[in-house]
Amino acid sequence: MTYVLGLNAYHADAAACLVKDGELVAAVEEERFRRIKHWGGFPSEAIRYCLAEAGIALADVDHVAVNTDNRAQRWRKLAYIVTSGVKPGYVARRLRARAERTDIKGKLKEHLPEQEFRGTVHAVEHHLCHLASAFLVSPFAKAAAVSVDGFGDFSSAAWALGEGGTLAVDGGVYFPHSLGVFYEAMTQFIGFPHYGDEYKVMGLAPYGEPRFVEQMKTLVRLKSDGRFELDLRYFRHASGEGANYEIKNGIPSGGRLWSDALPSLLGAARDPAMALEDRHHDIARSAQATYEDAFFNLLTAVHRRYGVEAVVLAGGCAYNSVANGKILERTPFKRVYIQSAGGDAGGAIGAAFATWHKVGGEGARRHFVMDHAYWGPSASADEIAAAIRARQADFDAAGCIIERVDDEHALCRRTAEAIADGKVIGWFQGRLEWGPRALGNRSILGDPRRADMKDILNLKIKRRESFRPFAPSILREAVTDWFETDDDVPFMMQVFRIRAERRKAIPAVTHVDGSGRLQTVSRSANARYWRLITAFRDLTGVPIVLNTSFNENEPVVCRPEEAIDCFLRTRMDVLVLGDTFIAR
Repeated sequence: MTYVLGLNAYHADAAACLVKDGELVAAVEEERFRRIKHWGGFPSEAIRYCLAEAGIALADVDHVAVNTDNRAQRWRKLAYIVTSGVKPGYVARRLRARAERTDIKGKLKEHLPEQEFRGTVHAVEHHLCHLASAFLVSPFAKAAAVSVDGFGDFSSAAWALGEGGTLAVDGGVYFPHSLGVFYEAMTQFIGFPHYGDEYKVMGLAPYGEPRFVEQMKTLVRLKSDGRFELDLRYFRHASGEGANYEIKNGIPSGGRLWSDALPSLLGAARDPAMALEDRHHDIARSAQATYEDAFFNLLTAVHRRYGVEAVVLAGGCAYNSVANGKILERTPFKRVYIQSAGGDAGGAIGAAFATWHKVGGEGARRHFVMDHAYWGPSASADEIAAAIRARQADFDAAGCIIERVDDEHALCRRTAEAIADGKVIGWFQGRLEWGPRALGNRSILGDPRRADMKDILNLKIKRRESFRPFAPSILREAVTDWFETDDDVPFMMQVFRIRAERRKAIPAVTHVDGSGRLQTVSRSANARYWRLITAFRDLTGVPIVLNTSFNENEPVVCRPEEAIDCFLRTRMDVLVLGDTFIAR
């Protein structure tokens, strides 16, 4: 029996996972426990959860694998430092940060002093971890693997041919050229300054026209071999000025990436306090189009290199669900797999599985497929009951009726009726989702038929920008009737067009361009959520519910106490905690 603990440490979305004999046991992001979005640092609470879920101690872990390797690209790094004129102070800061990240045994001893680690630590190159996180848990025996992100171990993109348990980086794009940096710079330029705001650009883009695409061809130059280059006159990161990425008190932050030359190309940058104008919509649309052109140029070249029908994706750019939904249209690939945590958190899984296949010998054959995302903490019926009792006075003050419904069909039917009546539902079930998307276990649910549901959700709970869409969860067997696709999309990582004749029926989940970031729900992956949507279909004829994450400008709720707190401080109508139905 071999246990491998995988880590993403001292980087945004710090996370841990545990693999036992090539099977995933548990995986969770540290932010779920710390309650700070994108929390970076050492994932001590995530580690404790993974060990507890498996019923083992740290002493039982044979290997710890971390998703970075300081030795990677060392000659490229040295050559760049010598030739680029980067300031010595910046280099010194980076080296100090690297030293902290490499002392994994020391950090385990510091953060888990009650436990002892006797195994081996493995440093695994960042993009190999991304590639492994996608391919080694995919349903494909053979596939092209592609990673695209900001930067990791001096690379911004990598590709490989995965076959069986074999995977090795075959090529890449290196610092200072990066599609992730381009997209983040455009995100900042449009006035979204926080780490992880890129999804706002995706949501805003359909409101604009691509009238800045020609100017952006100056920013990103495409090559025939699939690679890309940035015009560094318009960016600050190459000199270290804008590459001030750091973690302070667990919160990731970085400097401004675009240079003072960019306004001469695109006009003035937007102050975050300013209202969005048509020009900002157009810049967003142009940035998305530019990203897609470069992304598909890369994928087409990778297909030309390997000649396989399947592709797997990872890296932070794998969260660009709009582009992901066009892969089958704009490249020769026929099949796509993107796991639920494609970004840096997912690197923990990549590090663990890459290490398992390295140390496991003949016994380390691939046999695990990640076909669902429910790998985080759960709550027992007793824990839920205790959490409710602790807040009984608050429930009474809010005029809530609390009822235990032991029959699952009755519970789903009652919840479906509340959704159909226009109620907003907090739905807390089973194990927490792995990755950024709520997929039916920590979700807020609403009626997709109501044109005003987006406004209701934003008013009552989410308090977010009105242009951002909400997602449809749909029964897998109904996909072709409602969407212009027929595929498994269990992780909400792809946007597809809703059939034109169906759009008026589900306005709350239909974006301005007629698309939806769907989640396909199968009975085998999540039986209770499938039964709920089935009950809603039986009531309304629509096999879809609106699904958004169970939170209010915070990480997705993890424990029942957090779900109760979110319910009570917002204007949510119903909270379903396991088998308990709570209504105002």
